Amino acid sequence: MKFVVQAAMGLSLVFAAPAFAAPAAASAPAAQAAASGPAHVKAVQDLLGAMQVEKVLKGVAARSRYANDAQRQAVYAKIDRTPPAEVYQRLAPQVAPFISADTATEMTRFYNTPYGKQVIHRKYNGSSQIMMPGMTAAVPPEEKKEHKRAAYVQASKELAAAEPMIDREAFKLLQKIDKEKR
Repeated sequence: MKFVVQAAMGLSLVFAAPAFAAPAAASAPAAQAAASGPAHVKAVQDLLGAMQVEKVLKGVAARSRYANDAQRQAVYAKIDRTPPAEVYQRLAPQVAPFISADTATEMTRFYNTPYGKQVIHRKYNGSSQIMMPGMTAAVPPEEKKEHKRAAYVQASKELAAAEPMIDREAFKLLQKIDKEKR
């Protein structure tokens, strides 16, 4: 029964796709045109470096399914042999259409501050925290200061919206790295 429902939903999506393709196709050239400049790609590359996006590759590899543990370890070894600068360089052109140059510049500035570096460290190395009902998390003064800046607020929202695309492009890059002879 589950297969029949999935097949029916899949067919409905196939036949409904042309109706939804026109608006998406119309916005794609605008996004590509905005990302065509080398300065924009460089700004996104700097942002990926500040975000330490090579660690996203390791997270994607950890969430991926492999036939056995040896295959998983081989992928991790290839990721470790890939220099972080190469990851930023290869990922930036694919991610640039989803992140504006202003957002890349603002978030790079934020992640290079001492507080931004703490945020990145907590993102990749932080442990889970227990929150009791009724408790609120203490907001550091640095974060309060950043939340008052309109440029940061807008850039943060845009980057949060682009994170699924960054993960998707990281997965594609991981597949390419896995196929390469290293």
